[in-house]
Amino acid sequence: MPTPRAVGLPEGVRACLFDLDGVLTRTATVHMAAWKRTFDEFLRSRDPAAAEFTQQDYNRYVDGKPRADGVRDFLASRGIVLPEGSAGDAPDAATVQGVASRKNELVLRELDEHGVEVYEHSMSYLRAVREAGLATAVVTASANGEQVVAAGGFADLIDTRVDGVVAAREGLRGKPAPDTFLAGAQALGVPPQEAVVFEDAQAGVAAGRAGGFAFVVGVDRVDQADALREAGADVVVTELDQLLSAS
Repeated sequence: MPTPRAVGLPEGVRACLFDLDGVLTRTATVHMAAWKRTFDEFLRSRDPAAAEFTQQDYNRYVDGKPRADGVRDFLASRGIVLPEGSAGDAPDAATVQGVASRKNELVLRELDEHGVEVYEHSMSYLRAVREAGLATAVVTASANGEQVVAAGGFADLIDTRVDGVVAAREGLRGKPAPDTFLAGAQALGVPPQEAVVFEDAQAGVAAGRAGGFAFVVGVDRVDQADALREAGADVVVTELDQLLSAS
């Protein structure tokens, strides 16, 4: 039986916890585009001269977080505070939940029209992890986690899933809090000291470090390797299968 070292991980590791968007699937770009359109339209409706939403804004305030948290944190960076509203708010409502609904509406439309594209290097690594006998989980802030995994065609490689639906049901705090990763490890019956976190978001890396996990792998998709290391990544790669050659 192959060991964790065969997949570039420390001995004693028994489980791998993967973020979804940007680590296993290319949906991070879909999310960025949806956030940009949502925030740019919202900002221009208040001030036609407002600075647009940027990749740096996405990396710093939104990526890896639950939708409502991303809305609050980005708007706070622009000095804007909205009423919370409720989960049923219409996409055009001037509330935190309304803005979040607008973003989700755009993402679902994009996924419906274009489907889900996976990172093939990540799929190769995921298969190698399974061959090494390690348990696997997807841990994502997305409330659409089940649909994305199914559409990506790799549900058979995942043992359990903690997504936005699960987090809301169980009252788990979003990243950078470690709650969802800890829940994923618990679902697999593995303590955090025997599990590895794989993340492309600064908030997600920080969550892995805060949870006391054995190892945190940063996946650099948007030229933020230094920021991922500063957030707590033990190693940063641009493709997961680079860990195979490092083993």
